[in-house]
Amino acid sequence: MDISAHPAAPFVLGIVLAWLAGVRVYLTIFGVGLAAYFGWMELPESVALAKSPVVLAVCGALAVVEFLTDKLPGVDSVWDLVHTLVRIPAGAFLGGIALPTDSGEASVAGMVLGGTVAALSHSLKSGTRALINTSPEPASNWTASVAEDGLVLATLALAIAHPWWALGFVMLATVAFAVAIVLLFRLVRHVARRVRAAVA
Repeated sequence: MDISAHPAAPFVLGIVLAWLAGVRVYLTIFGVGLAAYFGWMELPESVALAKSPVVLAVCGALAVVEFLTDKLPGVDSVWDLVHTLVRIPAGAFLGGIALPTDSGEASVAGMVLGGTVAALSHSLKSGTRALINTSPEPASNWTASVAEDGLVLATLALAIAHPWWALGFVMLATVAFAVAIVLLFRLVRHVARRVRAAVA
């Protein structure tokens, strides 16, 4: 798909990719680069480097590391904390190239918007996992991690073919993350009260 085919398509795709970068930054860049490499989508010259074999290899390897690391309770939260320094700037860059200046360079407005979107999804993802990690069993952590992997892969595939549908999908995912955080927070607080009552 040529993302320049429709005036709003690059902007929508940029926002979707910025959101995904806040959840799985390496998988997002790898997926976009792979799609461009095989000609499934056209990238602006400013990000054409994403389809180079070197970038694909590095991002693919880091995506595997993140896939494994994200399955380890506690370690995943440390990984999320460290990657605040990676996911948000990556989202800002993707947003910037989605709203380029007249000269084709990343715009400040696009970078601010992309960074904000990435920060939102990163915070929701990290907050959800931090609350899940209060549970001593690993099954809930693995389930959440696999669900996030599936979410990113499905949204990437949808974004390549139908950016507007992908935008609606990430909006629903944002609401789902927010609801999950509220419910998990209430559950953790309820369990903590029960434990304190039992100890007392």
